[in-house]
Amino acid sequence: MKKLSDLAKTIRSKNAGVDKITFDIIFTDRSVYDKVRQCKVLTPATVAKLYNIEEQRIADFVEYDPACAIKFTIYRVRPSGSAGDSDIFGAQQYAPLLDVAVDI
Repeated sequence: MKKLSDLAKTIRSKNAGVDKITFDIIFTDRSVYDKVRQCKVLTPATVAKLYNIEEQRIADFVEYDPACAIKFTIYRVRPSGSAGDSDIFGAQQYAPLLDVAVDI
């Protein structure tokens, strides 16, 4: 077993408008990317469970082969920068992805 953070070159989150946060997991090695995809450790269902959210909050989920990337976007609970928003740029939301176990 390996951690996703050991396999991906980039794991990040950022704003995708005022009401969404987008996540990117980017690999430099196509074979590693393919293995991670085939393991199904990242799907809309597993992302919802990892972030303790309803699957309906996932706006998009894409396995983007040309870039060896898995990308997903979630709806925010409250608009970016509004009262009670703890991460105006959405840049601190990727941490739960780092320790995702991948059976490679």
